[in-house]
Amino acid sequence: MRALACTIFTIGAMLVAASARAQTYNPNFPVCLQTYALGGGYIDCSFTSLAQCAASASGRAAQCLNNPYFAQGDRKLPRHRGVY
Repeated sequence: MRALACTIFTIGAMLVAASARAQTYNPNFPVCLQTYALGGGYIDCSFTSLAQCAASASGRAAQCLNNPYFAQGDRKLPRHRGVY
């Protein structure tokens, strides 16, 4: 009886659990479109300007944002000059 209850609980948990998608940011484009939906939204980083993204977001539950992982060419990080 205990094994049957555990099996039913496991199957129920698997059916209720929502599938999770990995969220990736494309580092080749500076602007992303974040959409909102009841079942979950998504992020699309395939825009070259905020104006282009805004045209795509118009009339939708979405917003444009700067891509935090945008690779800006051969940009070098500033050196930290501290006392060691």
